[in-house]
Amino acid sequence: MGTMARPVAFLLLLLLAACAAPRQAGVPTTWYPSPNFDERRPNLVVIHHTSDATREQALATLTDPAREVSAHYLVARDGTVYQLVDETKRAWHAGVSRWGADTDVNSSSIGIELDNDGAEPFADAQLASLLALLADLKARYHIPTANFVGHGDVAPGRKVDPSRWFPWRTLALAGFGLWCDPPLAPAAQPFDDATELQALGYDVSDLDAAIRAFNRHYLQLEDVPILSPGAEAMLACLVQKSRQPEPPAEPAPGR
Repeated sequence: MGTMARPVAFLLLLLLAACAAPRQAGVPTTWYPSPNFDERRPNLVVIHHTSDATREQALATLTDPAREVSAHYLVARDGTVYQLVDETKRAWHAGVSRWGADTDVNSSSIGIELDNDGAEPFADAQLASLLALLADLKARYHIPTANFVGHGDVAPGRKVDPSRWFPWRTLALAGFGLWCDPPLAPAAQPFDDATELQALGYDVSDLDAAIRAFNRHYLQLEDVPILSPGAEAMLACLVQKSRQPEPPAEPAPGR
């Protein structure tokens, strides 16, 4: 290509890119592409149960365009792991939800569905595959230990999955989520349920729902809208743990 042709070709490329590039509605823009970007890096993992009787039913639901629901992964009862959505893309699994200051959980999270009807214990093979998957995600994305939560945690009052059968303590002991084992020091009084739950990450706009979600996750209690002294002690310990600094992660390549 001749010397004069190169700048002309470059300008033509810019013009074509400007015509093809999406524009923000109502704002005139000129597309001038930069190579300095990368894909989203999820910072949260949300765990669900499917409520279906079989993996086939779950896969059909999660891939049905009319249902408009998906997840990045489905872990079957026998431990088979299905990937349904690219990790760098936004799956539709959390819906209207919140964790801490994050009000767009779908955009910041990896969604994992577990093949479980909600009224049964989770299979050993399934949990083994889940732990391996979580270890891989945590290592690659440097997801903070506290940021492994359930759908019921990010959408209290609207969702209850994974059920009280889910072994959160097992996950936490492996580094995925927070946990405190007894004996626990009594919570300092007076104890403000809303302030402490919010400090942990819960949306407390419906306080009873947030309390129910906390009791399901940490005490395996279903539909209990009050915090017992033991629950308050657990919550106070978890908030304290959440404030401890995370061990420094290795820098990503090229950073």
